Amino acid sequence: MRLSGITPESLVDGPGLRYVIFTQGCPHQCPHCQNPETWDRDAGKEYSARQVIRLLKQQKKKKQGVTFSGGEPFLYAAELAEVAQAAHQLGWDVVTYTGFTYEELIADNNDGVKALLSVSDILIDGKYVHALGDIGLKFRGSSNQRLIDVAETQKKDQIVLWNEG
Repeated sequence: MRLSGITPESLVDGPGLRYVIFTQGCPHQCPHCQNPETWDRDAGKEYSARQVIRLLKQQKKKKQGVTFSGGEPFLYAAELAEVAQAAHQLGWDVVTYTGFTYEELIADNNDGVKALLSVSDILIDGKYVHALGDIGLKFRGSSNQRLIDVAETQKKDQIVLWNEG
């Protein structure tokens, strides 16, 4: 998988202190994107899932979780699902950002996509829409984007929004 960067400590990309993995390549290319340098799928650096897992395990500070951001993480769904499983073994939660909607992802009959969804605790879905931008929103840039509790959504077969607390 191609990554544009890794941030070992973030407090803004999900709940608690997090490790953030920025994927490289994005088909959405939302106007006014915060990370347009991640659009080119040929840029960034190549990593295997094993290399990323090794980086997670080397963390000295206790983290609450790992966040997959981008670019578009679902371009590397199978590899990131492996990383997410390792994060869960560390006791971390997993937040995954995507420009796709949850409905688009479940309609994509792709095993990697299904795997990444199944190991994501929170999915932040939808394209960034500048006209709906609001800096007061938690963990997202525009009000159309949802914070989805993936396990509850899959259990109830309907969208259940994540509620902190």
